[in-house]
Amino acid sequence: MLDINILGSGNAGQVPVWGCHCVACERARLDTSFQRGPCSLEIRTELGVTLIDAGVTNLAERYDFDDIQRIILTHFHMDHVQGLFHLRWSERPEKIPVFRPDDEKGADDLYKHPGVLDFQPPFVPFQTMEFKDFSITPLPLLHSKITLGYLIERQGICVAYLTDTVGLPDSTQRFLSNKTLDYLILDCSEPPTPSAPRNHNDINLALWTYNTLEPKQMILTHISHRLDCWLMEHADTLPSNMHIAKDGMHIVSI
Repeated sequence: MLDINILGSGNAGQVPVWGCHCVACERARLDTSFQRGPCSLEIRTELGVTLIDAGVTNLAERYDFDDIQRIILTHFHMDHVQGLFHLRWSERPEKIPVFRPDDEKGADDLYKHPGVLDFQPPFVPFQTMEFKDFSITPLPLLHSKITLGYLIERQGICVAYLTDTVGLPDSTQRFLSNKTLDYLILDCSEPPTPSAPRNHNDINLALWTYNTLEPKQMILTHISHRLDCWLMEHADTLPSNMHIAKDGMHIVSI
């Protein structure tokens, strides 16, 4: 069993953005299915739940302690780790392994006071780790903090999860070009822009990645209210196998 679900599909501001009255934010207030929480992924197997990132702040309400098998971090920006600050205070004797990129600073005092969080030695890019229920390969990304994407593989299914990034490093692009990607879940925060954004893909970069890697299915995530506004008028211009992530969206089940 392997189930992969979008836990959160939004950028740091989420949708609706506090105090914003754009058409996308107003839609999300009227229809909760258009609300977007912090970008994160849930992987369920017969052994338990693996979380990729922990920006959702109500993880303690969503999961029992024994549900969470491991947590894997893409990077240490607060919207991707803020949920850990609550979890760490559990007084259970067991530990939850937390896998991470090679960032010596981490976030705030997580390293100093980890509580039940057992931070593992940093991932080595392109070095595959074989868990009992699936394998995962860390992939360097382009962001303002040291950031990793991940290739998840099991029984011939390949799922790439690439957030946060603006474009791809040549090494990651070459690596993924040699894979048959069943699903590519890609950062896309912005509508088309005249020049590349600083930290996140826009639609132009997402389409370039789509045409370069040729995944069977592509899902855009880390979405801002600005992109949602654009999508409300232009979603039908995207390729038919390019989809827009939603919170709770089911990706694959084997």
